Amino acid sequence: MSNPLAPEWLDYPADLNAVDEKVWPRHVRRRATGELEVAGVAVTEIAAQFGTPLYVIDEDDFRARATAAKNALGDAARKIGTEAKVYYASKAFLSTEIVSWINELGLNIDVASGGELAAALAGGIDASRIGLHGNNKSLREIGRAVTAGVGAIVIDSELEIERIASAAGAQDKVQPVRLRVNTGVHANTHDFLATAREDQKFGIALADAPALVAKIRSHSHLKFLGLHQHVGSQIFNAEGFVESTKRLVALHAELSKESEIPELNLGGGFGVNYTPADKAPGISYFADAITAVVAEECSKHAVKVPKLAFEPGRFIAGPAGMTLYNVGTVKDVKVTDGASPAVRKYVSVDGGMSDNMRTALYEAEYHTVLASRSSEAQAALARVVGKHCESGDIVVRNDYLPADVHPNDLLAVATTGAYCYSMSNNYNFLTKPAVVAVKSGEARLIIRAETEADLFTRDLKYQATANQNEKS
Repeated sequence: MSNPLAPEWLDYPADLNAVDEKVWPRHVRRRATGELEVAGVAVTEIAAQFGTPLYVIDEDDFRARATAAKNALGDAARKIGTEAKVYYASKAFLSTEIVSWINELGLNIDVASGGELAAALAGGIDASRIGLHGNNKSLREIGRAVTAGVGAIVIDSELEIERIASAAGAQDKVQPVRLRVNTGVHANTHDFLATAREDQKFGIALADAPALVAKIRSHSHLKFLGLHQHVGSQIFNAEGFVESTKRLVALHAELSKESEIPELNLGGGFGVNYTPADKAPGISYFADAITAVVAEECSKHAVKVPKLAFEPGRFIAGPAGMTLYNVGTVKDVKVTDGASPAVRKYVSVDGGMSDNMRTALYEAEYHTVLASRSSEAQAALARVVGKHCESGDIVVRNDYLPADVHPNDLLAVATTGAYCYSMSNNYNFLTKPAVVAVKSGEARLIIRAETEADLFTRDLKYQATANQNEKS
């Protein structure tokens, strides 16, 4: 029986033990014994070996999704007589292991800070395949990027033109750059994820672009690659991309009258399914819609179709990852402030907003299942919450779990491969979880879990006391 506290989009489950392939990593199955497995390894074994909370990546699924993005965008570009550069947007999830996968698969990589640049370089990818973003790049970050020889720096404000030109000039190099432009298109997504509207921190106004491009072109140490847009993230509809691209191609055509512009970067933001109720289209839907409008508008403005660039991140990493949690406490809370009293089951786990900030930050919805066993119990509306000292510390806001969920059960939360580890933190001095990659029946650690000792590595009084104790 459905619960009146449940949101309209949340269907009462026909089978609580089902594993919906649209939200789980490709190689997640439920065994006959009732527990989930990932690529042939039982989640109970993974949790016993590496602890919980634990980020788990289906490596073959991650690789397959990266390849699918590269192929779909590349094929769509070839249909209109050009080619596509596909950058993995590393802010979704980054480690040197991930960089090595991206490198092997032949994608480029997009970074947004000096730390991400350092990780990309440490992962072994050639600097020419790196693009550097950021609305407030430090002089140090710019200098490091120029020294490394990154393939593109995305200019986000007028000030950066002189800063990048100065750094390149000091090293007697020519630095390729793009200019990020706000087209004014409002993507159909959460306000915090819409990044092309006028009233926000990224990019420059469409009307200001010609003057800034002229300024870029005036510097002998800068090479203008082209314009860049990013309309937002977690988008399900191509309409915003299409309208924004029309405006960007019109500007591209105007600027091309002076000299040919080789590239056009159309960003990323392709949505994924977080819950079984979501209906995210495949990446080919976006690829075909965007490239079709590029071809149409280039023909309309009588300009050559440029090379295209795209920056998928969530699409690759998100569905390939999941998080395992251990249940600590369970309590039924009677809610009396609605039209009729109802009960919501609060299931507390050993993580929370320190390993998944998105629920608190964006009111994001996630999907969870009982992972260590199956259950024939009735479905109960549940809220999975963390152990932080915050009422907003919610991991899964709305879902159904078996009514017999109890302490020491394992829960799995789907589609946590993007922006969960990246946004992880030490609030309440919780340690960050490990990250495990699973492939062909083997689980291996790619990022170890933090220890409490790690929390004190920068605490000078603690270190001084520890050093004193060692000497005495």
